[in-house]
Amino acid sequence: MPAAEAPFDPAFDRASDLALLGKAARIAGEIGLRHFRRGVVAWDKPDGHGPVTEADLEIDRALRAGLMAARPDYGWLSEESTDDPARLAARRVFILDPIDGTRDFVHGRPGWAISVALVSAGRPLLGMLDAPARGEFWQAEAGRGAWRNGERLAASRRTELT
Repeated sequence: MPAAEAPFDPAFDRASDLALLGKAARIAGEIGLRHFRRGVVAWDKPDGHGPVTEADLEIDRALRAGLMAARPDYGWLSEESTDDPARLAARRVFILDPIDGTRDFVHGRPGWAISVALVSAGRPLLGMLDAPARGEFWQAEAGRGAWRNGERLAASRRTELT
């Protein structure tokens, strides 16, 4: 099937996957808030690509357990997990960053979010960002639009940046 048709794949249950991702992002946000500003334990990643926290790893484990139990035939790619090349054979793949903005999280600033997406044939189908410390939740669907806290977003018509 061509990638452009992925959202219209009859086997793709948009509503079910949308609900699943939304629930997962909110649960992950709750886990993050339990750690936020409470003596966050962090260390540098061995590859030098920034910090990682106990909260990152707890969220990664919780999301992997929940999402893969619900969709065992989907692949998995997470910033905090070892990459499994088997994901390349999966029809759909969950892609996530358990705490996007880890430096803000570590320093007690609210500019962090849980990032969760579903991709098919290299094209994003669904995406969620839960920024619980800011009380903001973003949702986007391929071909349908994006929302922040339930309010539909509109793309800017600006053609130049000063």
